[in-house]
Amino acid sequence: MKQISMERVEKTREEMLQTVKSATLTHEQKVANMANLADGLLEVLDLPKGLDELLNQPIDKQCICDLFEGHAPLRPRYIIPDYEKFLKEGSKFLQLEPPKDLFEAINSLLIFYKHVPSVTNYPVYIGGLDKLLDPYVQDMDEEMAYKIIKLFLIHCDRTILDSFCHANLGPEDTKAGRIILRAVGEMTDAVPNITLKYDMDKTSDDFLIENIKTALHSAKPSFANNKMFVNELGEDYVIASCYNGLKLGGGSYTLCRLILGNIAKKADNIEDFLNDKLPYVMDIMARYMDERIRFIVEESGFFENSFLAKEGFIRRDRFSAMFGLVGLADAVDILLQKEGINERFGHSEKADELGVRIMNKIDEFNKAHINKYCEATDNHFLLHAQVGIASDTNVTPGTRIPIGEEPEELIDHLKNMSKFHKYFPSGTGDIFPVDMTVHRNPDFVADIIKGAMRQDIRYMSFYGSNNDVIRITGYLVKRSEIEKLEKGENVKHDTTALGMGAKQNGHILERKVR
Repeated sequence: MKQISMERVEKTREEMLQTVKSATLTHEQKVANMANLADGLLEVLDLPKGLDELLNQPIDKQCICDLFEGHAPLRPRYIIPDYEKFLKEGSKFLQLEPPKDLFEAINSLLIFYKHVPSVTNYPVYIGGLDKLLDPYVQDMDEEMAYKIIKLFLIHCDRTILDSFCHANLGPEDTKAGRIILRAVGEMTDAVPNITLKYDMDKTSDDFLIENIKTALHSAKPSFANNKMFVNELGEDYVIASCYNGLKLGGGSYTLCRLILGNIAKKADNIEDFLNDKLPYVMDIMARYMDERIRFIVEESGFFENSFLAKEGFIRRDRFSAMFGLVGLADAVDILLQKEGINERFGHSEKADELGVRIMNKIDEFNKAHINKYCEATDNHFLLHAQVGIASDTNVTPGTRIPIGEEPEELIDHLKNMSKFHKYFPSGTGDIFPVDMTVHRNPDFVADIIKGAMRQDIRYMSFYGSNNDVIRITGYLVKRSEIEKLEKGENVKHDTTALGMGAKQNGHILERKVR
């Protein structure tokens, strides 16, 4: 283990004391913060040379970000248990038999969730809830089933205190799916996030419309292009955390991100960026991820000791890792400016072509890089368009057009999106606040979804422009909760602080309303 400087120890002690004295953090949030700070004092990884000057920098100079995973990873970042297997077989470790009715199924799931770790300390995936619960509601009184499922969802919102928690629906219409939509639409809670796996060959128009009505009212579900995900990841994929495509029974060891705008600042011109600066940073980040994965698999003992692996709810060979990026638009604009070209990403064919060249370079690098523990995805990482963090300033999420610069016409925005969504099997997406008059015409949104997915747009989210529940990047937060936190009051979800940061630094409330 490497020696830690006393300066860093003293800084961590001061941050711990600030955490203890915080007036806005709840007890649970303080405990999580203290654990993360303590983890920061461990140095057990063999880090690539040159990483420090790219990672440990102010946000305006940082080129690689490890998204707060810590220096001694004790579990994979995202874990995706096979809940169907759990309901069929029960769990020896949890002393639970297979449930016989909806009461027992809900009780078993709520117990299980308490034992699913992640980088947030809460489950980032709680199942394809409609398919999990549908067998138990077939012979039940619908109002009783509705009451039970509504209480279940309320319990999730009040105990899973982080809105990077995700459930899936579809693609088929189910009785349980309809009940879930009814409950979600009435409650307008931030947790869980929900995605409909939309497939034109499997999802009825009527079920799509019901999902859209719920989304316009409560900012969920979002809409995933089922055909794209199945083609890349197989039928047993899930959408977890923000909008991450991952394998059922597996997950992602780690997620690091390139900050492309800051890499572009270091380049002399476009060719220097593509052929020197970007490859250099990608190589260091990939080797950093390799080392994190090696430690998790070979030294942490997670897969040897967790009941999730011992009982087969997860399998190590179904894990991959996520090679993330932010700021494609920032990089394009900076590089064009260095070439004396006054054009901007999302508004010029030349700018979008440069964006495609950059993505092709990243895609080629990823396909050439081998990690022996990422068997789930042919020993390659999965590309991920990361959505940003609260401290990001002048950093555009993923491959999105910057807020405030969206094209006037929606069709032009969608054409830009269609150039980039194909690169990201582990997640990308765009968000559209919708004028409240659209509530009277959900068919308008249905037509947008259908047309977009025919053009290989992967993932879309909509919410009513006046809603309390809003989509920040890939997660949900209540405006009213942000206002409480801004006044110095406690809030139950730690992601509210991220939402407040995104409001102040990312201007998310200024998105163009469609």
